[in-house]
Amino acid sequence: MNSSEGEKIARNESLFREVNERIAESAERLAAQETSFVCECSDPTCAERIDATLEEYERVREDGARFLVVNGHEDERAEGVVRADGDRAVVEKQHPLVEPIVRELDPRAA
Repeated sequence: MNSSEGEKIARNESLFREVNERIAESAERLAAQETSFVCECSDPTCAERIDATLEEYERVREDGARFLVVNGHEDERAEGVVRADGDRAVVEKQHPLVEPIVRELDPRAA
């Protein structure tokens, strides 16, 4: 993987994470316990959804290098599976070109 590919992967997944942050905020305002998040995989055309509780989503977001994806959407070039549960998986960026970028783009890092 070259640096351009690494940056593209990091930015695509970070964009999906931003969308999910807004979904989580809306769900909290509505006092929902569960909602439908978008898959945070590296495929910019992916439109699959993942049902999860806000608590489950918060556990993923505890680490700025972790993302919630549909099981099977992991990109082995950039990440490893931390845990898989049915139709979803939590992945962690491990590639040295990708991991620092997703941490830098983490909206909760400030």
